[in-house]
Amino acid sequence: MTTKARMGSVSKARFWGGWVLGGLPALFLLLDGAMKLPKPEFVVKPTVELGYSEDVIVPLGAVLLASTLLYLVPRTAVVGAILLTGYLGGAVATHVRAGHGPFEVVFPVVFGTLLWVGLVLRNSRACAAVLGRG
Repeated sequence: MTTKARMGSVSKARFWGGWVLGGLPALFLLLDGAMKLPKPEFVVKPTVELGYSEDVIVPLGAVLLASTLLYLVPRTAVVGAILLTGYLGGAVATHVRAGHGPFEVVFPVVFGTLLWVGLVLRNSRACAAVLGRG
């Protein structure tokens, strides 16, 4: 499939700009999810301090990896974005409950925003669904 066919009716600059804007936070989320699987101490300690059991770390990592991979596949990108929005919403709720400052609360919101902006830029159908136009 050619790049033009994958892009639909979006320009080449918009397509690649969308991949950069959405791809960078997606790469970070892939790394975050992958780091939860072997459960190193620097992952376990803050998770437990936030009130979560150590037993949930691997399932959280698997959900994060699966959601991010869905986001990176063009045909399932909208489903992945929806799942990542829920995951990041949980991160916001966790930091609010823990009484953390604005940075920890806003950081996942910024990531979610970048993911959606990237998706809308590169995918004309997602743009039409979210903004009501292509």
